[in-house]
Amino acid sequence: MITMQQFFEAVGYRITEGGDYGWDCYGTNSHQLSAWNGVHGAGGWSANIVFSTKSQKVYEVEVCDYTNERAYRLINPKYRDKNTAEADRRGESANQAWDEVDYVDLDVEEDFLEKLEAIVAGEDYDTRVQIPVDFSDEELLKYMKLAHEQDMTFNEFVGQALRAMLEQHKLDQFTDDYGQDLG
Repeated sequence: MITMQQFFEAVGYRITEGGDYGWDCYGTNSHQLSAWNGVHGAGGWSANIVFSTKSQKVYEVEVCDYTNERAYRLINPKYRDKNTAEADRRGESANQAWDEVDYVDLDVEEDFLEKLEAIVAGEDYDTRVQIPVDFSDEELLKYMKLAHEQDMTFNEFVGQALRAMLEQHKLDQFTDDYGQDLG
């Protein structure tokens, strides 16, 4: 999980408000600090960090890009289920950032920091989501050879494989939901 220092540096140490975190999912010592540039429309952004006042452990960070109506969030994996369960208990959407905008949950710290820093700086950023993959040395060599044989980079090869898996998952989900085989 990113550190408080990384968050503060990314927002230029601009903290505009803070207080106790209103939900129970992170415990009684959870606190939230917010950074906001004061603009809710084009050029506007806000960022929040939720952490423990005792251990300084970071539970959650988020950034809202009001210009492009996007919101990104990184929740400490140890607490993701607790956050979702509390949203369910409260009858709230765990994914809603504001109005009709849902959070895009990120899993890679560097991905969150890149987006946060670019949004704060008012720069363009990559809206794709980075996905961590873990290969053994043997698998890595095999996949690199396959990518080479197809005259593509390793990243392109992995991206193509992940997209194919997602499409298959969508077809499988449709079949499960509607009892129809599209294959």
